[in-house]
Amino acid sequence: MKELQLKDAKATLSAVVERAVAGEPTIITRHGRKDAVLVAFDEWERLSKAPSFADLLLSFPVDAAELIQPRRKPARAASSES
Repeated sequence: MKELQLKDAKATLSAVVERAVAGEPTIITRHGRKDAVLVAFDEWERLSKAPSFADLLLSFPVDAAELIQPRRKPARAASSES
């Protein structure tokens, strides 16, 4: 993935957009910090629609009977060694 300073990205915006559309994202930096990524719209759309982990868990088809049942074995008594 290519990195460009903001001033260089501004100067060559058409080329940066063409690379993104061709599948090559570009990281935009300011003052040495990575601040943004330019990606193709199709890629952004795909990434933004990814379900959250919570959504995936909530949509998991499982019956209560299939869940792992806790052990019914009583806990051991604590030893009283002194």
